Amino acid sequence: MREEVLDKSNKNFMRRIKEKNPTYFDELRKGQHPDYFVLSCSDSRVSPTAITDMPLGRMFVHRNIANQVRRDDDSFTAGLYYGLKHLEVKKIIIEGHTFCGGVIAAWHGNEEEHLKPWLNHIRDSLPEKEEGNCLSEEELARINVIRQVENLKTHPVFKQYGEGVDVIGCLFHVESGEIEWLETDDERRL
Repeated sequence: MREEVLDKSNKNFMRRIKEKNPTYFDELRKGQHPDYFVLSCSDSRVSPTAITDMPLGRMFVHRNIANQVRRDDDSFTAGLYYGLKHLEVKKIIIEGHTFCGGVIAAWHGNEEEHLKPWLNHIRDSLPEKEEGNCLSEEELARINVIRQVENLKTHPVFKQYGEGVDVIGCLFHVESGEIEWLETDDERRL
């Protein structure tokens, strides 16, 4: 069964692209050469290519709830390896966002059976509740991104294949559309 809304949107997408560049899809089928590996939250409001207005083929994207870097996540590890080793991406972007449901659920102690294991990973990236009682949800999302940047830099695949590849954190502001580029402690020391 065909989804009419998506089908119509796809036809509009193809028409717009072909009007600008009739050979666009012929070029895409030759392969991908993205500049960026992006780890983004799964949230439907924060599509990396949409919020940066990037064309197809420029971003190799992996998504999970609250943009977590996990050594035990085979899907993330495989994507990171493929991006670094085979696609030779030049930069890695960790993209979090304001109003992140994963960060909020982890902070407020959600215990739902099917979410709890993943939320525990997110909790590990947040400050202890006593230390962070006065932090806003936006500050918590920012801290989460910075911790994921740090986690990525110690990931075995990055350590083996990521020499010379920049790792950048950003926070997408759902309320305004703005991207805030974040500095890690390492960058502040330079």
